[in-house]
Amino acid sequence: MLHLLLPAVLAVQAMAVMELRVPEQPVVALYDQDATLNCSFSHPNVFNLSDLSIFWQLTDTKRNVHTYSEGRDLLVDQAEGFANRTSLFATQLKLGNASLLLRKVVVADEGSYTCFVRVQDYGRAALFLQVAAPYTKPALTLEPESNLRPGDKVALTCVAYGGYPAGVVVWQDGSGRNLTENVTLSLVANEEGLFTITSVLTVTLEPNSTYSCQLINPLLGEEGYASVTITGQNIAFPPVALWVTVGLAVCLLVLLVALAAVCRRKIKESCEEARREAEEAKELNEDESETAMTPLKT
Repeated sequence: MLHLLLPAVLAVQAMAVMELRVPEQPVVALYDQDATLNCSFSHPNVFNLSDLSIFWQLTDTKRNVHTYSEGRDLLVDQAEGFANRTSLFATQLKLGNASLLLRKVVVADEGSYTCFVRVQDYGRAALFLQVAAPYTKPALTLEPESNLRPGDKVALTCVAYGGYPAGVVVWQDGSGRNLTENVTLSLVANEEGLFTITSVLTVTLEPNSTYSCQLINPLLGEEGYASVTITGQNIAFPPVALWVTVGLAVCLLVLLVALAAVCRRKIKESCEEARREAEEAKELNEDESETAMTPLKT
């Protein structure tokens, strides 16, 4: 019955005089949250719900999202992806509220939806649903992380996960200069359609430099910020300077050892010379004593 009823409604669209109101701006829905697609109508006369028909369908593919007719929901032809996820506001139907509640929004729900309403007269209007998912806080890494030298090329990587739609990464240095033109960007979608965004900035290393990445979601605005500061303490000596330093240290050590050896030899020689002089003086004194004690012959 439903597949016959909807074409009949479309066939008499030229006679439609009912006014429907839907949002002019896209409806932004958060991923995995419920969303309401607002659609209201006005009718000059009191009507019974049995006379009311409401059809929600995807504008492009004409797939059935939700149908209400003859006072009840008719979901036999509902697209599989919307099963158990849609409902109308039953208590507000007589007030002209034909809005659709869409539960647990997913990325695949994004697109244009058309609301059809019939109460003797007919009307339709379309709105656009946009899906947004916040990214994780950006993580900023440095490659390589060690053995850095001034003038080296360094890759700074900014990564965030699980967001939608495609985000924008803005790079700046410590003075606020925009460096975004020097980056490469990649987007990888998972099974749910959510993105991992990776932005790589290549810079020539200078000491005491700060770099930052700012993640912007086109629908949610700024979502995260990360920065890194590379100071002079993070930069190692160049290999030539390092080997020169080591060589000088070794030479100084050898010089000190040689100097110590020379001093030791000199001290030893001085001690031996003093000992010989002392022995010679002792022998001389003994000889003089013996001479003094010898009696003179007459």
